[in-house]
This record gives sequence, C-alpha cells and structure tokens, in this order.
Amino acid sequence: MSFMTKPKVHHPNLPKNKLGLTTRDYEGGMSTLCAGCGHDSITAALIQAVWALDIEPYKVAKMSGIGCSSKTPAYFLREAHGINAVHGRMPSIATGAQAANPELHFIGVSGDGDSLNIGFGQFAHAIRRDVNMLYIIENNGVYGLTKGQFSASADVGSKAKYGQVNENPPIDPVLTAITLGCGFVARGFSGDKDQLIPLIQAGLKHNGFALIDVISPCVAFNDHEGSTKSYAHTREYFHPAIHTDFVPPREEIKAKYEKGKAMPIELHDGSTIVLRKIDVDHEPTNRAAAIGYLERHREAQEIVTGLLYVNEEQGEEAGSALLGESLVNRGGLEDPSAVLDWFQSSSR
Repeated sequence: MSFMTKPKVHHPNLPKNKLGLTTRDYEGGMSTLCAGCGHDSITAALIQAVWALDIEPYKVAKMSGIGCSSKTPAYFLREAHGINAVHGRMPSIATGAQAANPELHFIGVSGDGDSLNIGFGQFAHAIRRDVNMLYIIENNGVYGLTKGQFSASADVGSKAKYGQVNENPPIDPVLTAITLGCGFVARGFSGDKDQLIPLIQAGLKHNGFALIDVISPCVAFNDHEGSTKSYAHTREYFHPAIHTDFVPPREEIKAKYEKGKAMPIELHDGSTIVLRKIDVDHEPTNRAAAIGYLERHREAQEIVTGLLYVNEEQGEEAGSALLGESLVNRGGLEDPSAVLDWFQSSSR
C-alpha cells in the first residue's frame, strides 16, 4: 500500500477535542506494514491517546531507530517533528533534542532489537539520565525486516519460523527499567487497546522517562506454533496485573467495569479475549514488590500487563531540561561553536 495516499476527507460528525481537532488530524501516512501487524494497533492507540489529551500535533517530537517498529512514527501525527536515527541510536538523539527544547512532548518508538540488542547501552543511559520522554518498545521477539532472526527479548525454547530454537535467556525491558530506577514502567498488549490507551496517556503526563513495553506479535515471522510472542501464546498466558485508567488533573476518566468483573475484548484480528480485573492488591509504587511480582509470573510463563511500577515521589524537576535551561531559549545561538562548547561542558 506504499503507493496509496490516505484520503483527506472524513465524516463531518467525528468527535472533536478541545482544540477542535478530530483523530484524523492526528494521523500520518498509510502503513506499509504487514496486514494484521500489532504495530498498527499501537499506532491507533497513540493517535487516540494524544488526541484525547488535547496535545497540539506540532508540539510533539517523535523519533525512532531502525526496524519495522521504527516505521511507526510515519503513521501518526503528520504535523509533528520527527527523525529516524541510525540503528539503536534513537535515545541519544532524543536526549539532545530534549535538552534543546524540553517544552515539546517526546515520543520514542523502538523495537526489541533496536533497544535491547544494538541499542541496549543507549537505552540504559536514557533511563539513567531520566530523559523526559515516552519510550515505547514494540516487542515481537524477532528482527522482522531481516526475516525473523531472534532478538534479545526472545524466550528460551522459543522456535523461529524455520525451526531454530532459541537457547539464550531473554532481556526483560520492564525488569531492566525498574532495576535502573525508571520512574514509570508498564507493559501492554497490542491487541488490548482499552488498556494501552490510558497507559500511553499516563506515560505522556509522567515527569521523566516513561517506558511501555508492548507485546506486538509479528504475523510474518513470529506468530506460529512454538513462538512465545504469538497471538495464541499471548492470549493463553495474558495476565493483567492491575486495571489502570488515566486520571488527568482536570477530569477523571471512569473505569469501564468493576473489580472482579469480566469484559470481552475483540482484538484487531477478529478474535476475542476476556479480561478480568484481578490482583487488586498489587502495589505499583513498591519497587521491590514489583520486581518480585514480575519474577513470580515469569517463572509461571505468564505475561504480566498493566502499570507495573510508578515512582509517585518524583518531583516536578524530574525530567526537566537536562542542562537547567533549553538551548532554544539560550542567548548567543548566533555562535554555534560557543553553544556546542557550553553544551559539552555542561554534560560532563
């Protein structure tokens, strides 16, 4: 579909946000991903979340690295700023951009290979520096663009499409982030938009680095029997940690079902799963408890989703301008070499 142009017309009765914009104003180009790819559902959730928060598209900076997941920024917020970095190097580009203009909303979209293999070091340092951004990992356990090799998130014993068995232990991005001191850590499933949208909203409002790891099955190379990142496996072991909804400063968003109740969710491939709000005693503000909770369910081969950990004591200064002031508001920009020297000395 890369040759097709997305129609500009839309239904005149589409709902509008407080800026007078519809969700169509938050879209991007036509997706060139495989039909049924979970990444497109994440794009739809991003569009809905940013629209609902009444964020002006030009006040967003979206960035990515290389891979199927890194094509996602082309498919939402066509009027936002954006850049594709080289493989695994998006975090450093985001760090520099956030230092230059911290008034923008930064959204980084990456893949498990882009963040946990070649970019693992940069991913870790972005967390350590508490870069004020929403960082989404579209996690499918494979390198889709290069025909399905295992990534660092592939589980032991997982089978590739052509029969190879992974023998290396996986890197869990949410456990890694909590261990490194990340203040907002969540996991979602691309087929469960009802859970994913409020997680994205909360991540965008968080001061500092916010990570959402989204299990997003690859329909071309990792949706077969034996894969632990397939639709079938995810539905079987889907385990919501806690039902979350985003509560903005001005107006509360009501939950759609009560504790202990079940609710059927139709996935984008037409199938249905039933979510039940369980484990209401999970405490996402307790770091040690969150790690233990994840480990217990990992040993049971369960995929835990929801808001896993949040640091409520993080102050307003968390994730603010990395240099104390933004480059766009600093005088003397007519001398780029002087600004570069100041930037480098301030970052040491």
